[in-house]
Amino acid sequence: MSALPYALGFLLPPLVVWMTALGGAWTFVPVVVIFIGVPIVDTLVGLNEHDADPSVEQSIAFRLVTWLWVPVQVAVVGWALWRISSGTLTWVESIGLMLGITACTGSIGITYAHELIHRTSAWERALGDVLLATVSYPHFAIEHVFGHHRHVATRQDPATARFGEPLFRFIPRTLAGSLVSAWRIERERQARRGRPVWHPANRFWRYGIVQMTMYGGIWGWLGPWAAAFMAGQAFLAATQLEVINYIEHYGLERREIAPGKPEPVAPWHSWDSHYRLSNWLLINLARHADHHGTASRRYPALRAEHRAPQLPAGYGTMFILALLPPLWHRVMDPRVERWRAEHLS
Repeated sequence: MSALPYALGFLLPPLVVWMTALGGAWTFVPVVVIFIGVPIVDTLVGLNEHDADPSVEQSIAFRLVTWLWVPVQVAVVGWALWRISSGTLTWVESIGLMLGITACTGSIGITYAHELIHRTSAWERALGDVLLATVSYPHFAIEHVFGHHRHVATRQDPATARFGEPLFRFIPRTLAGSLVSAWRIERERQARRGRPVWHPANRFWRYGIVQMTMYGGIWGWLGPWAAAFMAGQAFLAATQLEVINYIEHYGLERREIAPGKPEPVAPWHSWDSHYRLSNWLLINLARHADHHGTASRRYPALRAEHRAPQLPAGYGTMFILALLPPLWHRVMDPRVERWRAEHLS
């Protein structure tokens, strides 16, 4: 039963289906629930700074939450493509449906993929790859695990937002930078094994084949509008991920303790948020400092790290704030300046 609150995301796909059946403006209800309703309720419900017993990592119930999401996401995306191809939706309904699906694949799906790609078992990582394939962002499995966790809070990390950097400048930089970083990591991995970059073991070739097969199949089976819908929701989901990256490390830096060598990653290099509802919905993603401290720790056992700088609200509220750069900088920049005075002086 203690795993049940973390399954809140499973309410979203049936809500998308139901609202699409009602049609018209109802199709926008899921995105309103996620980006307006959740922040309001999150604020009302308040904080949860309690740490679970470490034994929860062994509980199969918590793992089932992430495992079972994979067929749910594949099914709801497939259903949405079929609805788009039917030609029965208006432009307004199509846009509402795309935003609803993006809430499923971006808010929930990529969060669960993030949990799965950190696991040691190959089949769990494969489940994460399936979720990332549905948002056309498979290289995240390489860059995040082997790039971001190594270079976080440095200039070498494309996913760390710099102090004063507006969101809409950060997004194109990180989208391009993460792809380049993942390619570099994979190229170096092949080189260490004495293989050329075009060797079949290069994961980029597998990712490329999967993406071409997926889009070719969608186009051939359901038509060009369905393929365009798939690409649109994938772009929005990936962008949503990068907004979260923007929030997680904005303005934080690791000091250089030797030429080209940053200090070890510490709790104060990630923004934490301990709001109860958003951490249920995003399976403790906002307990981000502890995740960077021990990336192998499963989500129910992540701890509320009080040495980390604290966000003033839950992730839902901070997401909306990030979309409004003047307000974001007014709220966050003074906090970053205090942090820099303490940790970089």
